[in-house]
Amino acid sequence: MPEGLLWLGLTLLGALQTQARDATPNLIPAPPLSKVPPQPNFQDDQFQGKWYVVGLAGNAFSKEDQGQFKMYTTNYELREDRSYNVTSTLLKDHGCDYFVRTFVPTSQPGQYGLGSNIKSRSGLQSYTVRVTATNYNQYAIVFFKKVVQNQEYFKTTLYGRTKELSPELKEKFTRFAKSLGLTDDHILFPVPIDKCIDDQ
Repeated sequence: MPEGLLWLGLTLLGALQTQARDATPNLIPAPPLSKVPPQPNFQDDQFQGKWYVVGLAGNAFSKEDQGQFKMYTTNYELREDRSYNVTSTLLKDHGCDYFVRTFVPTSQPGQYGLGSNIKSRSGLQSYTVRVTATNYNQYAIVFFKKVVQNQEYFKTTLYGRTKELSPELKEKFTRFAKSLGLTDDHILFPVPIDKCIDDQ
């Protein structure tokens, strides 16, 4: 299922999205971007580098899957044209899996679309990435929204430069997720691991 890859290659998400599509009336609608404030004065050069995925929340996630989500990393490499080469590294079937794509800047600083390398072959109708909060050296909160077959999926990710973040930052992330209409049942904190994500 190609669109499953678009949520950073998480192994369970394809199944989760199939379940969500089967129960489409139960999917929480994606919020308008007006409810997702961008990071002021976004600095793309400071944002680049390796981030651990410490928290996830989205309308296709469920708390019952918490234990099956392993921590993974996403690396942002800034290119001369100000787009990012984005590589996620995750543990899959006892081996390391890599998912590579390009985030192309829009007129809004800190907001990106998806490069045509994936969009052209996935049935994807739209894809938006917006950095909503970051201090660059500790944490970032990023919002993602995509439309596939007229169905809107959205998520927000809590990134950390390290695997552990303070309870205050996790609470800030939880409050933001709930401001988007999500509930505690949609908020996950992936299990920290060492394999693959520390091999970079």
